[in-house]
Amino acid sequence: MLRDLVVVGAGPVGATLALALAESELDFITLDARASATPIRADRSLALSHGARLIFERLDVWSAVAAAPGAVTPITAVDVSQRGAFGHVRLEADEHGLPALGYIVAYRVLQAALDAALARRGAGLAYDCVAARVSPTPAYARIEARQGEQAIELTARLVALADGGGELTPELARRRHDYDQVAVIGKLTPREPHRGVAYERFTPEGPMALLPEGDRYGLVWTTTPARGEALLALPDAEFLAALDERLGSSATGGAIPGGFIGVSERRSFALRLEYAGRVAAQRRVLLGNAAQSLHPVAGQGLNLGLRDAYELAQELLSTPRDAIGSSASLAAYAQRRRTDRLSGIAFTHGLLSIFGSAAPLVSWPRGLALTLLDCVPGMKRAFTRAMLFGM
Repeated sequence: MLRDLVVVGAGPVGATLALALAESELDFITLDARASATPIRADRSLALSHGARLIFERLDVWSAVAAAPGAVTPITAVDVSQRGAFGHVRLEADEHGLPALGYIVAYRVLQAALDAALARRGAGLAYDCVAARVSPTPAYARIEARQGEQAIELTARLVALADGGGELTPELARRRHDYDQVAVIGKLTPREPHRGVAYERFTPEGPMALLPEGDRYGLVWTTTPARGEALLALPDAEFLAALDERLGSSATGGAIPGGFIGVSERRSFALRLEYAGRVAAQRRVLLGNAAQSLHPVAGQGLNLGLRDAYELAQELLSTPRDAIGSSASLAAYAQRRRTDRLSGIAFTHGLLSIFGSAAPLVSWPRGLALTLLDCVPGMKRAFTRAMLFGM
């Protein structure tokens, strides 16, 4: 049987694509490596933009996520500054007539809501199913997979790969940049309520972020691998003292709360940029991390992937069935996503290049950039809109 679409991966990006197509007449199935009905054990915090919330509202998922106790923390403002130098901008949700600029969301709750919505709408979801190979032809793609102990084979006009890092498309060149840095993350207990304000502090060592999560802050501390290992080995009190020293102060505003009274759940992971030069090949398209994996400095990676999925759904809904997966339809989708995708990659990488530099000559122009952003309303609106909705 020739299906219209096979989606590989039912994480937030793959599930978004499936739900966006659930009310259509397209014949599709989603393959997921998780065992059926197995609760997600590992949790992590996800940074969602207001634009991502709008997507989940259209898919009738957001209300379930927001109703879960402690699962969603609104970000009402973002305060950006650089350590020991001038330049400061503060983005406020109220300035844009929004309830929040973004949200910190528990991955476990979001995924459970997506799973429930897929089941409720009868959108085909095959659990315990791992795609091993995708073989394209001019007319269709053949997917070889294993469901439990059983080998299965599917054919489809198009395969959307929303999982993995390019293993199923080895001929699509992937570009990689290792930042030679790690992110040390953890949960901080503040002395005072955070009031929904997120902080981004650029330092010569790398960017620092404090993200409101429940009654705590989520910390993202960019540093060298050796320094990261040393930080993880410190007792809590010494770690918090090192954190206060690293956050430091700004020459113009940008006060960051210090004197945290507790830290927990410390760990680290390597930071790198990886993206495919092309997002579409014969009868296949890449979405989310399969298309691009970004540095977390601007919180754009997942939001970009969600827009990939939603825009692909709109492209498929407007494409005649016989043309799904054709070269023309894939080229149209790639063109549709080109500006937003490349801008997201360049924006994130550029922040690291400009604001992560320790060179003294760079401090003045980046301070001027922050000052102009804060003082010129048009620039500020455009910058905020790009962060919330993409390009």
